Amino acid sequence: MKHEAATVSNGPVSDHPLLRHRDGHHARVTYEELFFDLVYVFAVTQLSHELLHNLTAFGVVETLILWFAIWLGWQYTCWVTNWFDPETPRIRGMMFATMLLGLVMAASIPKAFGDRGVIFAGAYVAMQVGRTAFIALQLPAGHPLAPNYRRMLGWVSISAVFWIAGAIAQHEMRALFWLVAVLCEYISPMFGFVLPGMGRSHTQEWTIEGGHLAERCQLFVIVALGETVLASGATLADAGSWDVPVVLALLATFVGTLAMWWLYFGTSSKDATAAITRSDDPGRIGSYFHYVHAILIAGVIASAVGNDLVLAHPQVHAGAAQIAVLLAGPAIYLLGSAIYKRIVYGTLPVSHLAGVLMLLVLVPVAFVADMLILGWLTTVVVLVVSFWEGRLLRRRRNMHRA
Repeated sequence: MKHEAATVSNGPVSDHPLLRHRDGHHARVTYEELFFDLVYVFAVTQLSHELLHNLTAFGVVETLILWFAIWLGWQYTCWVTNWFDPETPRIRGMMFATMLLGLVMAASIPKAFGDRGVIFAGAYVAMQVGRTAFIALQLPAGHPLAPNYRRMLGWVSISAVFWIAGAIAQHEMRALFWLVAVLCEYISPMFGFVLPGMGRSHTQEWTIEGGHLAERCQLFVIVALGETVLASGATLADAGSWDVPVVLALLATFVGTLAMWWLYFGTSSKDATAAITRSDDPGRIGSYFHYVHAILIAGVIASAVGNDLVLAHPQVHAGAAQIAVLLAGPAIYLLGSAIYKRIVYGTLPVSHLAGVLMLLVLVPVAFVADMLILGWLTTVVVLVVSFWEGRLLRRRRNMHRA
């Protein structure tokens, strides 16, 4: 494994007491990281509820902005724990402080575009700037990661200006400022956090442990899929009577969630680790993973909202907003999954694109069907794609054995 050999001898692997020890083996996900992720279980729940109760065009924009903030907070922490050892006291303390700020941020989501905008933005900025500044201060000037973190600190500080400006602005301007802030943090890594007078970082310098990063992304997908299960269970618990339509709705939502799980974990998750570790530029592949997972998990969150609607109102005909979220959730998930598999295997899966087309064909049907029928139709589409991918997986494995 060319990259594994490089990680032992190259760059920031073993020349700082806070860094993970790299010996060429898969770095395990620590209990500190799993504990940290609990905040994001709550955050994903908050986001799905926010979208459910604000199914308007502007509500979708708001939820997307909040989602990218949540994702960026988790993503930047994920890169820190890929490089730095969470079991050392200083990194552990930094993670727990970040966790508390994340909890405050997640709790303020329902009123982030209302009277808790300053709290949301303040917690987010403290998390992003505080974490990055802390790491930058730990690294001596000559350390290979030091220039990268100084540039990163510059960009999260620029972003912070827009977060705070948005927090004190009125509703529409808040969304505009926060959108700029999100773009600052989401796009700047694509250009190596380039800043005048400070140069730019290169992905070849981002010596990462591929298995750890892939597993962290996979665990977040589990968090998001878990929200769909929790949402279905909570809605079922609140149902007045468990009649046949409600039971059929539960089956539709549960089977649909299983199909999404299979498309990710059954057909590509193991190969994802190999795609990073065997790459000549693992840092670039790792960054691609984080970009595409933001899309893929957004589809899971939207699908959770659709599941809520199907379970709560199985025999009601959907309006335009409900139809949009019921179809968009699986479509976004399939598109995200297609890009993910393009990164892992080098080709776009035809099955996923066909699934998106099938969902588009359902648009006219959706206006005459009730939510139960529509829920089953979208589930069948995802099932067809998952079976299609399952056959391709078996064929691919048989070819490797041969």
